Amino acid sequence: METLEQSTTTTDDRLAKKAKISVPIEIVEDILSRLPVESILRFRSVSKPWLSRISDPSFTKLHSTRSTRTALFISAYDLSTRQHHILSAATHGGPVTHLFTVDDVSGYHITAAQHLNGLVLITTPKSPSIYPYAYVVNPSTRKVLSLPHPDPSYLDDLDDITSYSFGFDESTNEHKVFMIRKLREPTRFEIMIFSLSTRSWRKIDAEPPIGFSWDDMYFGHNPSVCVNSVIHLVFPDGLWSHILAFDLTTEVFSVINFPQGALLDDYGLPSIIKTKGCIGIFRRMVENNEIHVWILQDYENRVWVKEIFHTEPLTRKYMCYPEDFVNTDEIMGFPSKLSENVMSVPVYNRKSGCFKSLQFTLGHRFPVSRKLRFTMVRSYDESMVPL
Repeated sequence: METLEQSTTTTDDRLAKKAKISVPIEIVEDILSRLPVESILRFRSVSKPWLSRISDPSFTKLHSTRSTRTALFISAYDLSTRQHHILSAATHGGPVTHLFTVDDVSGYHITAAQHLNGLVLITTPKSPSIYPYAYVVNPSTRKVLSLPHPDPSYLDDLDDITSYSFGFDESTNEHKVFMIRKLREPTRFEIMIFSLSTRSWRKIDAEPPIGFSWDDMYFGHNPSVCVNSVIHLVFPDGLWSHILAFDLTTEVFSVINFPQGALLDDYGLPSIIKTKGCIGIFRRMVENNEIHVWILQDYENRVWVKEIFHTEPLTRKYMCYPEDFVNTDEIMGFPSKLSENVMSVPVYNRKSGCFKSLQFTLGHRFPVSRKLRFTMVRSYDESMVPL
């Protein structure tokens, strides 16, 4: 018969053997690749093998194929402190997370925020004394890369026309920043590309499309989207508009004509947004309570397909162009402040034709000011992509 002492010893031995049993790293990797980025970042401290595996580029790629989590990227400007606060939040509302702050911003708005494969490009406006700044941000990992000035010697020579766009070159598997800027004395245009892999700017000699001249086009804070390694920018040309397409692989420009009916209206430039893997153009029809969407479904043959969404009567707070897609069925509107620490974002459901309101709380960790104004909201895919 086994004594109590022997039984205890046997039990301890069994527990010790179980403790020595290790889970294969492949299984660990499979589990981790399905978790939110926030959880994965915490697990890096479990052990050196876990840190090594999580830091490997192959894991980043695996996580990007399996993670379908989407979150929101929000900007808020404080008129009293001249600070622009960059925030993130869940798509269903709730508390926001403060990512970082841009100090001494002269303009009211961040002029652009373009999201692509987990990274976001944001740019600040230029003032007579401040050069426009550009940042690449991974909101999931809270990493920020401040882009260097293309050429500091041109700081005094720069006119107030600079256009930044974000792209992803599938041939080299890297993010790139595309910039057109106008220089004066003598007036000239420069096109430059910033590569995140080399962290440097490169000037290119790309000619405008046939029949177009840089002098005839408006270069400013042009909305853009990147689809299939091609950056698409909206450029007004008189009463008509065109989409200027720049191929990051071939570094050649082309032009896509706007679909009929999607021209300029009284509310300014139409919105260009990526939807269902294609570029899309929005136009509001306030008098009919409709949103018209043109989707370039056949890119090679330039075939646009039009969709019409009937909405509730558009009240004043919904009278704005769609800001972004939360997913393929929901479109976000412009954010507004409900109280000192609560923000609201209207979301339109394309299937039901109804609006709902998402509410976000700033919380005690965020410096709330009466002069804080929300300026933008975008969606982004959670990602482990490093900077």
